[in-house]
Amino acid sequence: MNVRVRFAPSPTGFLHIGGLRTALYNYLFARHHGGTFVLRIEDTDQSRYVEGAEQDIIDSLEWTGMEIDEGPGKGGDFGPYRQSERKATYHEYAKQLVDQGQAYYAFDTVEEINEMRERLKKSGNPSPKYDSITRQSMKNSLTLSQDEVEKRMANGDEYVVRLKVPRKETVRFEDEIRGTVSFDTSGLDDQVLLKSDGMPTYHLANVVDDHTMKISHVIRGEEWLSSTPKHILLYKAFGWEPPVMAHLPLIMSPSGGKLSKRKAESEGIPVNTKDYIAGNYEPDALVNFLAYLGWSPGDDSEIHDMEELCELFTLDRVSKGGAVFNHKKLMWYNENYIRDHTVEELEPRVKELLDAEGYEIPSEEYLSKVIELLHERVSKIDEFASMGDFFFATPESYNEKALKKWKTNSAELVQAYKEKISELSGEEFEAAMLKDQLKEVIDAYDVGFGKLMMPLRIAVSGQGFGPDLFPAMELIGKEEVIGRLNTALEKLG
Repeated sequence: MNVRVRFAPSPTGFLHIGGLRTALYNYLFARHHGGTFVLRIEDTDQSRYVEGAEQDIIDSLEWTGMEIDEGPGKGGDFGPYRQSERKATYHEYAKQLVDQGQAYYAFDTVEEINEMRERLKKSGNPSPKYDSITRQSMKNSLTLSQDEVEKRMANGDEYVVRLKVPRKETVRFEDEIRGTVSFDTSGLDDQVLLKSDGMPTYHLANVVDDHTMKISHVIRGEEWLSSTPKHILLYKAFGWEPPVMAHLPLIMSPSGGKLSKRKAESEGIPVNTKDYIAGNYEPDALVNFLAYLGWSPGDDSEIHDMEELCELFTLDRVSKGGAVFNHKKLMWYNENYIRDHTVEELEPRVKELLDAEGYEIPSEEYLSKVIELLHERVSKIDEFASMGDFFFATPESYNEKALKKWKTNSAELVQAYKEKISELSGEEFEAAMLKDQLKEVIDAYDVGFGKLMMPLRIAVSGQGFGPDLFPAMELIGKEEVIGRLNTALEKLG
């Protein structure tokens, strides 16, 4: 089989992290089988179109290293790849269904449909819908004469095209992840295929595009599972073979339930891909994390780059149950990928961040040493700037939480240490000697290591945590360190 998959987002908002995972699974599957990865923009709902959303989708895929083979701006043999540019095609296929007796024109107004629903609710129907029973009492081409239908259409009356869903039939299909799935058509409405504005609904456009673009596998989120019987009925009506279906598990919130935008924001989880880009996450780490969010290779391995994931990925290893979004696990991945980069690889990125903050970098060698000291401490690339700012500027303030460690005798200990290191020559002002001087002071005052170490860290960095302090002091230099100790003694007493 020639594997062709598609990622088909709607540009009604910026790319959600769940959408990115769907794109990733499609991409990995395509690459694993030497197939084609298609990007299709499903922009039939023009009322909800968000300016810039399509470019955001393209940029997000590019940032994560997913190269599209066909799509907007890329071209291909099955375009156009925006549904808004395929309107004539949908009309042609909708008319085919009407001519075959598989669909019909419906002229009911919104008010008339609402009246029907209210009437049925009052008669004891808890979920009334436009279906095989109610259609018989509505205004459509199944109940009106041919002359009346033609007259209404000639007069420009608004109408929709609805799928003629059979009554009391069972629709079955095989899902690559869930096995055999079945639905009773009694629970389905006569789905609108063409809206009154002439635009297709998701259902018609989706099926027509997947068939005409020769999509072999539809890999999408579980939320589309309930729409699949309608799609299977459409394939049957057209006489087409449906693609292989695979519905991915939901991404769950740590507090339970689907990871919605509201839940994600309340739990401090970035919800859109652009938030991860702006937040300076490692794209390789996010890809690795998302790959494992509902899939595993079946062993204890966890770190894999894109190429390895493409080799390993199969649909039979995708779980049915929802996968919980663990932000701490994502940060673990991020730390691992940061540490996997060499100092030389990190230098230009860190320099760009520091330049943006307005810091002056003494030299390339100085920057390299700063990166070396922070390399094992940071979780994200931007922490080289936030955690390492004291290498480039004297602290203007001190961390409030850290200041709780500045005790009544801290000033006396810092003063004694300052006097000790003031006597060191430039050559002697190095990490090992600076540590020895601290030991002498705490021995003389009979106090624990932390009694002096924390006040020193506060004075030098303004923080209560950070890299190994003595190599940091050596790098900053004697004059600057003593100046910072004096400032802290004046301010904190």
